Amino acid sequence: MSLSNWINERLSIGRVIEDHLTKYYAPKNFNVLYFFGSLAMLVLVNQLITGIWLTMSYEPSAAGAFASVEYIMRDVEYGWLLRYLHSTGASAFFAVVYLHMLRGIMYGSYQKPRELVWLFGMLIYLVLMGEAFMGYLLPWGQMSYWGAQVIISLFGAIPFIGPDLAQWVRGDYLISGITLNRFFALHVIALPIVLLGLIVMHIIALHEVGSNNPLGLDIKKYKDENGKPLDGIAFHPYYTVKDIVGVVVFLFVFCTIVFFFPEMGGFFLEHPNFEVANQLKTPDHIAPVWYFTPFYAILRAVPAIGGSAFPGVMAMGGAIAVLFVLPWLDRSPVRSIKFKGWMSKVWLITFCVCFVILGVLGAIPATPGRTLLSQVCTVLYFAFFILMPFYTRMEKTKPVPERVAG
Repeated sequence: MSLSNWINERLSIGRVIEDHLTKYYAPKNFNVLYFFGSLAMLVLVNQLITGIWLTMSYEPSAAGAFASVEYIMRDVEYGWLLRYLHSTGASAFFAVVYLHMLRGIMYGSYQKPRELVWLFGMLIYLVLMGEAFMGYLLPWGQMSYWGAQVIISLFGAIPFIGPDLAQWVRGDYLISGITLNRFFALHVIALPIVLLGLIVMHIIALHEVGSNNPLGLDIKKYKDENGKPLDGIAFHPYYTVKDIVGVVVFLFVFCTIVFFFPEMGGFFLEHPNFEVANQLKTPDHIAPVWYFTPFYAILRAVPAIGGSAFPGVMAMGGAIAVLFVLPWLDRSPVRSIKFKGWMSKVWLITFCVCFVILGVLGAIPATPGRTLLSQVCTVLYFAFFILMPFYTRMEKTKPVPERVAG
């Protein structure tokens, strides 16, 4: 008996491969927007591998964190490459995830029976935000320190429990080595475990109900005499080979940034972060990394009431929370944006434009004019979701084909 057969009898690896690759039938009309799921897995692997190597030379203490990062950059063999792969990978992760989410919204991948797939995806996004925030403090630079100071202080705006909650998160009265140490533990151990578990559940839920497609059709409806979907093809080797094209293009862009523009003009690695954290010196402008700036702009757009930033905190939290209920807001009888009416298309474009504008406004200092624009975009952002039950039910949709053409 061969070793592979011996293992397969006891672990059923072959059955797992069949269920999720060779005999998992995906729609044959996937387009380029379906690359981003596999690209997210690629970036995850990059983050895990580079993160493990970085922890071997990193010191999670207020006295040694910044110096250890400098040591990695200057003295560790290829340490600069590991650091840039990891920092650029964080931005690439969010870029890929945002495009992955956009594709899901465009083609109605959250609608029945894929509500659970969407919810697991949103939980992944939430944990990913926590993971990025925890990791952001670790270089112990000026922007890391003061950015974390601003974000953690927002917990203090919550009535009654706020101050105690902020102190509990910090582990101290101010951000200190204790905060850094617990963020390090969460960043390298706790949150990655949760993230990997959610990704597994996301994939299992997806394969249970089947993948959506640009037409929003259910390919399980029409099958041949062997029970294979007529409009589907095996994920492996067809889509695994096709994904290689997306991987090559992505790696070309990714490596170009890593080797030539790793700081991306201060958007990926802010210039103040090359100074050691100093609680007596505040940077001229404090802003989070670009992938948090849309929500930071929403926070700043809502005026404080009685000196309390709680309304802004609620708006910022609501901007993320509303994404979780998206499957129950869309009342359209069709899934894909291709067959929805003009109102859905106009609102989706408005939502995307507002999200980008908020991202830009959150990265630059606030002025009265910019604050007004942020307020307008914030209202339109929430209107996209609040009005969705009405315009998706009222609009006239196009007829959906029975089969995938070709």
